[in-house]
Amino acid sequence: MKHKKRRNKTSRRDNTAQLGKMVLAFLNEKPFQRFTLKKIAKALKIRKHNAKIELEAYLNAIAKKGLIHKHPNDSYQSIASAETEHVVGTVDYVNARFGYIIPDGDEKAEDVWVKSRSMRGAMDRDKVKIRVYKNSQRDRLEGEVIEILERNTEEFVGHIEISNRFAFVVPNSRKIHTDIFIPLDDIHEAQHKDKVVVKIIEWPHGDDSPVGKVTRVLGKSGENDTEIHAIMFEYGLPFEFPQEVDAEADKIPLDIPASEIKKRRDLRDITTFTIDPLTAKDFDDALSVKQLDNGNWEIGVHIADVTHYVKPNSLLEKEAYKRATSVYLVDRTVPMLPENLSNGLCSLRPNEDKLTFSAIFELDSKGNIMDEWFGRTVIHSDRRFTYEEAQEVLETGEGDFKEELFKLNELAKLLNKKRFRAGAISFESVELYFELDEKGKPIGLLPKIRKDAHKLIEEFMLLANKKVAEFVHNQRKGKIKNTMVYRVHDNPDPERVDIFAKFLKRFGYTISQETGAFSKSLNQLSKDIEGKTIQNIIQYQAIRTMAKAKYTTDPIGHYGLAFKHYSHFTSPIRRYPDMMAHRLLQHYLDAGQPVDKKEFEEKCKHSSEREKRAADAERASIKYKQVEFMETFLNKELDGFISGTTDWGIYVEMNDTKCEGMIRLADMKDDYYAFDEEAQMVIGKKFKEKFMIGDNLKVKVKATNLDKRTIDLELVGRLD
Repeated sequence: MKHKKRRNKTSRRDNTAQLGKMVLAFLNEKPFQRFTLKKIAKALKIRKHNAKIELEAYLNAIAKKGLIHKHPNDSYQSIASAETEHVVGTVDYVNARFGYIIPDGDEKAEDVWVKSRSMRGAMDRDKVKIRVYKNSQRDRLEGEVIEILERNTEEFVGHIEISNRFAFVVPNSRKIHTDIFIPLDDIHEAQHKDKVVVKIIEWPHGDDSPVGKVTRVLGKSGENDTEIHAIMFEYGLPFEFPQEVDAEADKIPLDIPASEIKKRRDLRDITTFTIDPLTAKDFDDALSVKQLDNGNWEIGVHIADVTHYVKPNSLLEKEAYKRATSVYLVDRTVPMLPENLSNGLCSLRPNEDKLTFSAIFELDSKGNIMDEWFGRTVIHSDRRFTYEEAQEVLETGEGDFKEELFKLNELAKLLNKKRFRAGAISFESVELYFELDEKGKPIGLLPKIRKDAHKLIEEFMLLANKKVAEFVHNQRKGKIKNTMVYRVHDNPDPERVDIFAKFLKRFGYTISQETGAFSKSLNQLSKDIEGKTIQNIIQYQAIRTMAKAKYTTDPIGHYGLAFKHYSHFTSPIRRYPDMMAHRLLQHYLDAGQPVDKKEFEEKCKHSSEREKRAADAERASIKYKQVEFMETFLNKELDGFISGTTDWGIYVEMNDTKCEGMIRLADMKDDYYAFDEEAQMVIGKKFKEKFMIGDNLKVKVKATNLDKRTIDLELVGRLD
């Protein structure tokens, strides 16, 4: 009998050891998930009551030993979660079910998938710390938020819903997936359905809604000014200038003292004019044309001398730095400088003497630069051309300054050829812009076509920006170079180029992946796809392949323009980096020593960030008008093509309106559709029907949501 008891004890120890291995293996497989006793028993196929009691006792025992976690709600979790990698990144909420964390610092790092319940109350663009683990089954990194390091914002825009007992705000952003609870004492005189700004006073814990109070009523939802103000607030764009900034601008004398003119090169007697959009008021560049005795041409690129008026450390300077750029929304401009400067004192209006900072070039008949000069000047513009007026002169040969315009166009084309021989990249496409009525409502779409008048201005602005950068960089010989603000565009990442090449093969196109040949190959591709349905998609994918242009003090060159050195000098009325370039250029013209890089690098980073935010706001205003425009097409069928595929839907761009909407996979009931990330297509599980970028579809406009700026589509059928 004693021998039998020993054998039973050994057997129980073996069973316990086996159970332990099974439990730990199961919990360690999903270290960030918590499991109840019932779920663990089910996973391990433990069905008998006594066995479940034994399992519970074992779980509690190893939890006491610290081998696993036991949570207050009697759920269990692997301690492997404490040993896994921690990553800091930014939340990118995709939809109400999940989002991604974009890791800081490394652009090549894989984004981490996080389900909404694991966000722990984090919102879109919040900075968070997460635990990361590998989901082998889905072959992706997954994680959970363990700490919210920094809130992106504490203020949100949305419409308010008011009931008898409480109110709540539904945020405008498609990436905010929770309503904000508002006590009735904190609605700030808002009316039901008003568009409001709400400030969070209590952040959420787990699944709770945040609590907020209304700080500003923007107006009635649906009205143009209200909705544009909502976009401005969402992207941190100011509604007006502070009174003290306007007051400082008002104190600047309008007259140019004779003493100031004496300090400058006087170019008032040379033929000079501006070419700008019809609606423009801030004319920050002008061209002058003069034939020299040797037969060459002196072309002056004259830029508004903003830094003569905006002094360092002034209120105007601080506000310009804070804004960093003018923002061009669909129906208005949010200027970097007060109107009396941007549209008045600094604007190079016709028939007025104006202070400018000039880059003057001597060009021969082949477009070669024979000489250059940089410095402060005074000019007098003889004519204000719109692009359409200048183009008419070029096309008809009739009109003011026709000889000068023809010569500028001839030289611009020579400069353009030189750029493309050097490897510059060009994607020409027809853009559309909205025609608005007096209330700001879109009533039509008009093509925005770049013609010779546009290209003429572009080439001479590029020339000035390039030559200013070269001059500053090359002025000082030796290892220590002059600090300068550069506009850079890095070489494309080889991995992205490879992905792009594979993408093109699906449409029957090839491209050279060699560094030296890629740009020319891309230009040939642009010619091959011109006018085809696939043009916009391929151009969009090509742009995604490229690095993003930015401001920096590091002269790494501009890949897209094929320039070794390039700056932004020609638009100081609307770009703060151009103001920095003006100051630095003058500093070095005055024989100044290299300045400290650190201060300017910080300003470059800020300017790049503000530029991105401005672009996002501009896109949001366009998207709003697209949704508003598409309201007139509700329940109508339109032709389009697939412009993108994702886990949650198929994006379709409609041929006639160029507006993009989405077919939700959940609404496609004839099969279960899933996204194949590697193939970049949506595939039906049962019937294997495939939907890929470029496919032509007929769709019906199912719904529009102005608050979320979305267009929902219904698949009608294929067009192929």
